[in-house]
Amino acid sequence: MKMSAKDVQTVANLSRLKIADTEEANYAQELEDFLQYVDVLSKVDTEGVKPMAHVLPLQNVFREDVVKPSLARDLALSNAPEQENGYFKVPRILE
Repeated sequence: MKMSAKDVQTVANLSRLKIADTEEANYAQELEDFLQYVDVLSKVDTEGVKPMAHVLPLQNVFREDVVKPSLARDLALSNAPEQENGYFKVPRILE
């Protein structure tokens, strides 16, 4: 498919891009090359190939959820600038 300067401007306009007149020919060639490659890919036989979301298999990388002792409340509040009734006291933001 032959791409013209008008095609490049149309794509640029739809993409909200500004392309200088001096770059139109270069982008037209790049778009043409890309569309030719897509045409080649569309001819590949994919019969029997399952669709996939990722090229490589994914596995769960999360660590196991193990219950561990937590920090004691008094120790956690020991460095707090202000505390009230066993909680951190912070400035009121919403009124």
